[in-house]
Amino acid sequence: MDVKPNLKKRTLTFGLLGGALAMNGFLTACTTQPTVPGAPGDTPPPAPREFRAAWVSTVANIDWPSKPGLPAAQQQAEAIAILERAVSLNLNAIVLQVRPSADAIYASKIEPWSEYLTGAQGKPPSPWYDPLAFWVREAHARGLELHAWFNPYRARHDNARSPSAPNHITNTIPSAVKRYGKFMWMDPGEEAASKQTMDVVLDVVRRYDIDGVHIDDYFYPYPIEAPDVAGNAQALDGGAKPQAKELDFPDTPAWERYLASGGKLDRASWRRDNVNRLIEAMYKGIHREKSWVRFGISPFGLGRPDRRPPGINGFSQYDKLYADAELWLEKGWLDYFTPQLYWPVAQTAQSYPVLLDYWIGQNPQGRHIWPGLFTSRIGAPSRNYEPQEVLDQIALTRQRPLATGHVHFSMIALTQNRQGISDKLKSALYTGPALVPATTWLASERPGTVQVSGAPARGGVRLKLKAGRATALYAVWSRHSGVWRFDVAPASRVDWTVPDDAKLGAADLVYVTPVDRLGNEGARVQAWRKP
Repeated sequence: MDVKPNLKKRTLTFGLLGGALAMNGFLTACTTQPTVPGAPGDTPPPAPREFRAAWVSTVANIDWPSKPGLPAAQQQAEAIAILERAVSLNLNAIVLQVRPSADAIYASKIEPWSEYLTGAQGKPPSPWYDPLAFWVREAHARGLELHAWFNPYRARHDNARSPSAPNHITNTIPSAVKRYGKFMWMDPGEEAASKQTMDVVLDVVRRYDIDGVHIDDYFYPYPIEAPDVAGNAQALDGGAKPQAKELDFPDTPAWERYLASGGKLDRASWRRDNVNRLIEAMYKGIHREKSWVRFGISPFGLGRPDRRPPGINGFSQYDKLYADAELWLEKGWLDYFTPQLYWPVAQTAQSYPVLLDYWIGQNPQGRHIWPGLFTSRIGAPSRNYEPQEVLDQIALTRQRPLATGHVHFSMIALTQNRQGISDKLKSALYTGPALVPATTWLASERPGTVQVSGAPARGGVRLKLKAGRATALYAVWSRHSGVWRFDVAPASRVDWTVPDDAKLGAADLVYVTPVDRLGNEGARVQAWRKP
């Protein structure tokens, strides 16, 4: 089923001199535009920039599809509803979980279809379609980025609804998988496990037009007796919470082979090195395939114990998950960093702004810092958030020029509009669209000049558009009675209407700028000037 997108207008209004660099006081524009000839009043302000995204979890059917085994048409309708909600809220990206447990929500020759999609692992959708291809196409048709989210090591949970498919890693490479509590886990010390994850990720990068690869906080598994320091020693996507007794991860065969080969690291450092080598290889491998595909990681939000700010304490991913997130930032082995800052502003031992400042300070390579927000805690049975908590966290993030976006966990809270959170975001913080901050350190071909013409039409100015090379989006500026309005259009559009403003009237001047896959802007082109 090919559903035509409802391309609702997403427009941001700026005062002629005042609001160019701020939205509600915080949203800064990160890229300077080329100078436009003419009087100052003829020059649009810089485009607003902010990464606004939401995770869409497929594990346990948290976000999509609503339950396993739905007909393909219903799965697609639910996906469209999520994308339409994202457009209506002026989000600009979706982070879709495509590999929950060494399985796939897309057509793969490496791993089986996910049971969260069809109800039985290995069973394809009916009628057949490729869900990831569908999500990518429909997201891009609405001007949204689509980032593919992979769990790097989780293989299986005892709560699985169906038997492992013959081509699941527990059957094809059983030596690479270890049982840990109720989980089957791909052993990071086994070369075959890391190779499978790399093969899976690069296969998706090659075959799908995704904008990013995203991995979550599951490296070595959370210990079965992980201290629940803030109700937060839990999975990004709702995985199991710690149980009664802590056990060491059973990776002795790989460890003994390492020692026999002359390895000198202690066991904890060896485990971290296993993860580090995968992160580095993934970053380099992704960019060898497609230079414009960004790589992002969303680790647990607390850093190394020996580097934490005074008063911050709790679970150590460095010592328990063997995740050296500070090193990844130091080396620049990622393009964006999304620490799961799932605590309230006022919770002293894990304070949101203190932790955000910590991670900003660990970023010598200047990578994007886009923290994860626990929006789904709104209305939770325990430790719930009021909507104002999320609004405050976004406002605090916007006060920090080196943190240029955020990601909501998860989309269901926004889809359900829990306690009015979506309405509040739209009216207070997401009043208009924004471009994703530019990723300037990755190589890309700058967008060519857009060919555009405009003419008055009923209710507005109608633009005819023809994209230049490397164009992914159009940034559209229109002036109404001295006030500039901003909008974003997908590059697939050949026409676009700039509507009259209900209060300010028709546009008298319109500019269009091409934007590439990495957020770089090309030359502005005057599309229309009222005679």
